[in-house]
This record gives sequence, structure tokens and C-alpha cells, in this order.
Amino acid sequence: MQRTSTKRQVLLGLASCAAFAASPVAPMTAARAAPAAGGAIETESLRIPTQDPGIELYIRNKRAVGQAAFPAEKILLYVHGATYPASTSFDLPLNGLSMMDYLAGQGYDVYLVDLPGYGFSSRPQPMSMPAQDTKPFMRTPDAARAVGTAVDFILKRRAADKLNLMGWSWGTSTMGLYTSQNNDKVNRLVLYAPQWLAKAPPNLGNTGPLGAYRGVSRDSAKDRWLKGVPEDKKADLIPPGWFEQWADATWATDPVGTAQSPPVLRAPNGIIADSQDYWQAGKPLYDPGLIRVPTLVIHAEWDADLPSYQAQEYFAKLTNAPYKRFVELGEGTHAVMMEKNRMQFFREVGAFLNEVDPVALN
Repeated sequence: MQRTSTKRQVLLGLASCAAFAASPVAPMTAARAAPAAGGAIETESLRIPTQDPGIELYIRNKRAVGQAAFPAEKILLYVHGATYPASTSFDLPLNGLSMMDYLAGQGYDVYLVDLPGYGFSSRPQPMSMPAQDTKPFMRTPDAARAVGTAVDFILKRRAADKLNLMGWSWGTSTMGLYTSQNNDKVNRLVLYAPQWLAKAPPNLGNTGPLGAYRGVSRDSAKDRWLKGVPEDKKADLIPPGWFEQWADATWATDPVGTAQSPPVLRAPNGIIADSQDYWQAGKPLYDPGLIRVPTLVIHAEWDADLPSYQAQEYFAKLTNAPYKRFVELGEGTHAVMMEKNRMQFFREVGAFLNEVDPVALN
């Protein structure tokens, strides 16, 4: 184990923003920005149909301008966690640069997907009704099925047989479950703050009977973000204006919720139902031992949502990955991707994706 002044820890193991409307799969928006590595980035926003009538997925793609062919190892799809969409975190241009920009600047064909009920994707029928009138929806298998729709679309679009996957928080369960069932379509897997068996209920602010969805206020989001951070470190963890930039973009994706008093962001409760039925009950929803692709587990020390013990226990369960790595970053929370130390996070993920397969060098 390696330690530095920021408590970066690495374990290695071998073997063992309004709603969009457009025709399906047609480009919706195009824009250009400067990536980290120089050159211009092209942005495409797409909507693709799902197996559910009337429900479309929002997918965003960033890549170097003029490039349309990519090898499997240079294609990546990202999915979000339980509450907030991918479009306002993975592609949030803090100081003019998002993580999506960073990876596109390294030559990646980068995609994000908002699941149904989140961000710019369609809102399923239960979200047009009072929450208490229907049961929780968008359970993890449903999320994995939606990811599969996005994966198949991307692979067909690029004439590729595999791609890299990255999930954050609950998204690690989505991507982990999908990979365990579709190893042949996955090149490498990045699990950012993985979900595993829990010793306490999730830090999602939900109490009482579960309805179809829940409402989250901006104030509660800020409190949740900083939970577990030492008092003397809170003031400079999130640079000035960054939380407001993220919150403005995120709440704007739900005009129905923000029209309420007080304004809220609505989020499906499928994850909370899964937590109660599986993760809090000591029953894994899937077996990480079925994952047979190189895997990075990355985590931050002040993560109160999914603490370090979950990441460490998950890492131990990756018994059939050709190789695996565990990285813990110091002075970061569950949202380290949007904090002062985010470039450490970007570089660790980029290093894992860019490196030559160590097994091939043996």
C-alpha cells in the first residue's frame, strides 16, 4: 500500500437546462469546447427509444472534432447514482472543464446516460402521479436493462464489440450487475464509490413508507454532501460557486419538481427499495465474482454515503477479474469528482483506462 500526503492509497490485485425533444437517435445538439489535451471537442445529445413505450433515454457524447472511429478500449459509457443525473455531474464544466471533457481530450469517445426518471430522459408514468399512489420504480435490474440499451446503441454506432463502463454510487451496482451478465461486451470497468452490504440505511434523506419517488431540496443536498467531513476542512472542500453551479444545473432538469414549494428534485425510489431488500438485509443483489474484466475500484476517505468498508469488501469479492485495483483518495467525499481534489480522481481513472494491459506484459 502506498501513502502520500493526501492519503492516496492503492491496492493491486491480479487474477485471481430544459427538457429536450427530438426524434429517436437523431442528433439533438452540437457544441464545441477546448479539451484538456488541446484541440476541439464535439458534443452530441441524443435520445434513443427503450423497450418501454414512450420512454426514451438521453445520451450525450463527446469526442474530438471530426473523429468517428474508435477502438473498443477508447469508448466509455458513464451512469449516475441514486439521486442526481449523469448530465450535471460527469459533464459539469467546473473552471471550464468537466470529467467528460478531460477524457474526450485524451482521445476517448465518451458517453453518459441519464436513466428514466432522471435528468433529460423521459419521466415514467408514476412520476406524473402522487408518489404515495404507486410503488418504487427503477430498480437496479431495470437500470441495468436501460444501460444495456445504451451499450447496444453505442456498439452498433461505432461498429465495436466492447466498451469501457463507469458507474458512480448506485451506478456501480447498475454497471456491476450489467457486467456480471455481459462480460463479453465490456473492456474495463470503473466503479466509483461502490455499493455493497451496508451497516446502516443509505444517506438519502428518506423516512417513512416508500412511494414511487422522493423529493430532494438543495439544502439537504448540501448537508448530505458535507456529511463526514471534518469541520475544519468543510470551508475549502468545494471551491466557491461550484456547489451552486452544480445545483442550478441539476434542479433545472426537473421543472415539475422545482415548481413545487419548496422546490425539489424528484428521484425514483427503486434504489431505496433495493437497499432495504438486499444491501441492508445482508443479501447481495448480484455476485461481483461473476465480473471477468479488469476493474478499478476508486473511493474517497470522507465518503459518508458508501463508506470505505463497502469499497474494501467489494474489492475482495472481485475474485475473477483478470486484474483489479483499489484506489482511495484523501480529502474527498462521495462527490470528489466535483471537489478541489477532482484532478487526482480524473488522473487515476485516466491512468487505469490508458495503461497497457499488465497481464499482457507478463
